[in-house]
Amino acid sequence: MMTSQTNVHAEYLNPILARRQHNPNDLLQILREAQEQHGYIHTDAIDYLSLELKLPRAKIEGVAGFYSFLYLQPRGEYRVLFSDNITDRMLGNMELLENMCAQLWVEPGKVSEDGLLSIETTSCTGLCDQGPALLVNNIAINRLTPARVSSICELIRERVPLSAWPQEFFAIEDNIRRKDILLGSDFKSGAALSALFQRGADATLQEIKTSKLRGRGGAGFSTGMKWEFCRNAAGDAHYVVCNADEGEPGTFKDRVLLNGYADMVFEGMTLCARVVGAKQGFLYLRGEYRYLLDHLQAVLQRRRQQTLLGTSILGEAGFDFDIEIHLGAGAYVCGEESALIESLEGKRGTPRNRPPFPVTNGYLDRPTVVNNVETFASASLIALNGGAWYAGIGTETSSGTKILSVSGDCERPGLYEYPFGVTVAQVLAECGARDTQAVQVSGASGVCVSADEFERRIAFEDIPTAGAFMVFGQQRDMFEVARNFVHFFAHESCGFCTPCRVGTSLLSNMMDKLANGHGSPYDFAEIEKLNGLLQSTSHCGLGHAACNPVLDTIAKFRPAYEKRLAHKDFVPAFDLDAALSQARQMTGRDDTGAHLERSHESR
Repeated sequence: MMTSQTNVHAEYLNPILARRQHNPNDLLQILREAQEQHGYIHTDAIDYLSLELKLPRAKIEGVAGFYSFLYLQPRGEYRVLFSDNITDRMLGNMELLENMCAQLWVEPGKVSEDGLLSIETTSCTGLCDQGPALLVNNIAINRLTPARVSSICELIRERVPLSAWPQEFFAIEDNIRRKDILLGSDFKSGAALSALFQRGADATLQEIKTSKLRGRGGAGFSTGMKWEFCRNAAGDAHYVVCNADEGEPGTFKDRVLLNGYADMVFEGMTLCARVVGAKQGFLYLRGEYRYLLDHLQAVLQRRRQQTLLGTSILGEAGFDFDIEIHLGAGAYVCGEESALIESLEGKRGTPRNRPPFPVTNGYLDRPTVVNNVETFASASLIALNGGAWYAGIGTETSSGTKILSVSGDCERPGLYEYPFGVTVAQVLAECGARDTQAVQVSGASGVCVSADEFERRIAFEDIPTAGAFMVFGQQRDMFEVARNFVHFFAHESCGFCTPCRVGTSLLSNMMDKLANGHGSPYDFAEIEKLNGLLQSTSHCGLGHAACNPVLDTIAKFRPAYEKRLAHKDFVPAFDLDAALSQARQMTGRDDTGAHLERSHESR
């Protein structure tokens, strides 16, 4: 029997459930849309969803609790999340956060007493080229200044709806600084599909293989081989998935490609569908790019009207394929392809054991191709111009071009597209970097390149990358850079395996201990030991990569660590004497006997 409270939730949940056909695999999307009604997911709403979807309440709560953008308790009418990537820190994001908290009388991480708002931090929002940035109710605002923060505070105090805020607050720029074959293409919708029809699916697959195109997500697996494996896999249905969950700090190329080159991306997915025999595709869009959703839905609808999607594409009987957008909800680990598939199926984004791989057992346990945004866009170019043309660009091992997301200490942050083989030094020169100390290539999980390595090349055979290129000048403390990355991994660990769940937390605590002046050679040795354990025992790449920023900076910037070894012998991280300072203040005592260390020394 439904209560009146349940009826209230049924009123907005029923249309969502009907649109999603009561499909439990769409649980994440149902929860996300339900939250947009009230800002959080009410306990009675969970009861109703459990009944309608025939799912245990514990499973629904487990899924909701996994994603950082879903809330089971009220978080205010305005949910403000400051991007806390290292480049935002370099631009003064924490001072702006404290400024906003002071103006609105709210503590970080808490809901204001009147229930109006909450202010917290989140991981990289993909706006590193135009930060500091924040999300308000998951909508991005960039280029924060004290004046802009004050304006936002006034709008919140007046309870002005987000739709009525100044539009310039939400103006996200593409910042394309250097174009090559992809960003400089005059691609016309349908052109690659026409080339596919002329050539045929078999020949198109051969062109992809001839091109030597490798996945642009960083791992670099052969795209042609992946498509062929999926095509040959047994199964009554095949799927195509575009991974647009670029959560790696410092990466924002997918944001620009989806904003200005969506047709090229969707056409690449459609080419893949024809080759592997898929009828359904998914674009998994990271939750931080919620503002792109309406634009991308409009592009898909236009393509359907142009018969570039749907049934009998371009009049070709039997060629049926459509694309659905699934929006993430704040989970970096979902950038890993098997965790992404779990999320697509409405589950917690926990990486799967592999093998089997998605090409044979992917979405709904069926053969699935998962490629990222840049890879599908490149496939469209190859269909148009041929594999040999593409293979002639770049290096022998790394064909084609790579789009780099350049941010940090440089005059011209933004997107730069180069043929593979470009040196780090050339990128630094063109983006206007001066007196550079280090470059972090491929984000927190990538490699830190010091000044004596700037002649190294961006290529799979030297420095592979998903696209991030973060520049750090001589004024930056590389220990603090590594500490920010370590905290990122601790925050984003999915918690599935003990080595990663506990290890990333211990690693961040040890880095904090060094930062707080309690470091000793003992702690240095423990960090190196923990790094080894994380690399050898973690379930997935997140735990393996959590060590990278510390290992790299210890090896290349060791003085930044050694100056923090304030003690010769071990000291605990918790300073009991300092913790008693408030008690001393309350009692008015500050003599020797009121201090633990001084009292001990006097004996």
